Amino acid sequence: MIQKDLFPQVSGRIGTDESGKGDYFGPLVVAGIYLPEGQDEVLRELGVRDSKRISDQKVKELASIIKKGYVQATVTIGPARYNELYERMRNLNRLLAWAHARVIEDLLSQVPCSLVITDQFGDEFYIRQALMKLGQKVELIQRVKAEEDVAVAAASILARAEFLNRLEKLSQEVGLELPKGSSPLAEKIGFELVSRFGQDILNKVAKKHFKLTAKILNLLEEKDNCQSS
Repeated sequence: MIQKDLFPQVSGRIGTDESGKGDYFGPLVVAGIYLPEGQDEVLRELGVRDSKRISDQKVKELASIIKKGYVQATVTIGPARYNELYERMRNLNRLLAWAHARVIEDLLSQVPCSLVITDQFGDEFYIRQALMKLGQKVELIQRVKAEEDVAVAAASILARAEFLNRLEKLSQEVGLELPKGSSPLAEKIGFELVSRFGQDILNKVAKKHFKLTAKILNLLEEKDNCQSS
């Protein structure tokens, strides 16, 4: 760990982004990367851009390269922990802000950087309030479509790769392929899961505050009523 009183501030910037926010199944992941000055073009030549514009396989390949070449940090909140925290906070933006702040703090403990760029979600106040001891000393820029900045784009790739890996592991555990997003397919798989394992399975694999949960449980109730009539 770098002693900040022995080293001057370094040039470059930190970028952070999240993945899993709109996915019913799987964790919420926030990742960050420290990008030294002069490295932007290196990442662009590798093909780094917003992870939503890259195939899953390419995301994983790029994430592996980024992890080997750059200082990075990741916070992963699995479904059970996510549901616990959401129940307590009752606000997704507050939960996101805490995770971003934790990633920023972890990176600043390794690299004494003075500039952080992050994706903006909701009011800017959320992250600023959540920043920890080291994070309170930096310049924080929050942007809509922050993934246009290559440091944030790299962070989005790290976050998405971790989300995909965790989703695959959850799928293996329950014996069903858990889909991305919150589509009718997610509703169908959710219904199949609760039919097999009971309602408690959703706490282990899904973000229960999504509207899909109510739809799935309504389908289960309808099924039970049909069977009992």
